[in-house]
Amino acid sequence: MDLINNILVPIDFSDYSKNALKYAVQFAKHFHAKIFLVYVVEPTIYPADFSMGQVAIPSMDADLQKRADEELTSLAKNFMDPSVEVETMIKTGKPFVEINDTARENDIDLIIIASHGHTGVEHLLFGSTAEKVVRKAPCPVLTLREPVKGFKFNNR
Repeated sequence: MDLINNILVPIDFSDYSKNALKYAVQFAKHFHAKIFLVYVVEPTIYPADFSMGQVAIPSMDADLQKRADEELTSLAKNFMDPSVEVETMIKTGKPFVEINDTARENDIDLIIIASHGHTGVEHLLFGSTAEKVVRKAPCPVLTLREPVKGFKFNNR
């Protein structure tokens, strides 16, 4: 069995994803793995104008990227154990596509992602990024729901 060397943790800055990061840090410590934190900015698309078609506003996306970079840096500093190597990245596009592409590009061995647990109409309308990641991922995916239960690590 291959070792887990690279773990991808998608972050949307919700409490769910922050708890998944805490869990991933324990995995990383146990396996001496590197964590890749990824945040995906969805481009802001405004409805079609009859003369111009759909319009994206790049300045808003740039502001989002700047704030996301600051948040990721803060998250890496405050939530990560200093013994765990971390790399942060910001992608632009559809979250599930970018997450799976990032996994392929970085030889990821495991994706640890939070599931918000939407059900009913909310699930029908929005779907689940975690569900789409699981269906298309190039590696195993561990989905976590609140409350997070499971493995307790005995770090030696």
